[in-house]
Amino acid sequence: MKFPKCDETPLGLYPIVDRAHKLKPLYEAGVTTAQLRVKDMEGEVLKAEIKKAIELSKAYNVRFFLNDYWQLAIKYGAYGVHLGQEDIQEADIEAIYHAGLRLGISSHTPKEIEIALGFEPSYLAIGPIFEPISKKMAYENVGIENLKRWSAYVDYPIVAIGGITLKNIQQVVQSGAASGIAMISAVLNEDGEVSKVQTIALIEAIKEAQ
Repeated sequence: MKFPKCDETPLGLYPIVDRAHKLKPLYEAGVTTAQLRVKDMEGEVLKAEIKKAIELSKAYNVRFFLNDYWQLAIKYGAYGVHLGQEDIQEADIEAIYHAGLRLGISSHTPKEIEIALGFEPSYLAIGPIFEPISKKMAYENVGIENLKRWSAYVDYPIVAIGGITLKNIQQVVQSGAASGIAMISAVLNEDGEVSKVQTIALIEAIKEAQ
C-alpha cells in the first residue's frame, strides 16, 4: 500500500509545536504545514487539545500532522500522522492507510530510511541535519552532504529536521533535497510562544533561497 501524497505544493516551513494555541499565529504568518507533538497530556485533556488543533488546521486549510497518537488522528480526521521508527512497528499502519491519512516517518540513518520506505509513506523526515537545539539526539548529525546523498535514492518528499535556524536554513533549501524544513525552537520566542516575526522571516528565507 502506498500512502497518499501531500499534494504537489512543497511542504515548506514545517513547525512542530506542543500546544494547539501555538498553531494560529503560525497559520496567520503563512505556514501551510504543521505538526502537534504533545508529550505531557493524557486522557480527555489530550483529546480536547488534539481536536482543537485539527479543527483550527482545517479552518486554515493547513496540512496538519499529529505526532504519535494515530488513533486520535483517525478519530478526529487529521490530515496526517507522523511516527518515529519505534512507533511504526507498533501502530496499525493499515488502519491509518484505510482512514485516508498521510503518513510521515522519522529516519536518522540509511538503515532507518530503508525501513521507512518499506511503508511507502507520504514523506520521509531525515535528521538531525545540524546539532539539535530542542533536545539531545542519540544520532550523529546528518549534515548537508549526507542529506543530498541519501535523498537522491528516495522517491518521496523529504523533510529536513534538526538544528535548522535562520542562519543555516538557506543551506538546506539550496541543497535541493528537502520539500519541507521542520522547526521547533526557531519559530519560538524566549518565552516559548510562537514569534510571527521569526516565522515570517523563515518563510521569506526559504523563498529567497529557492
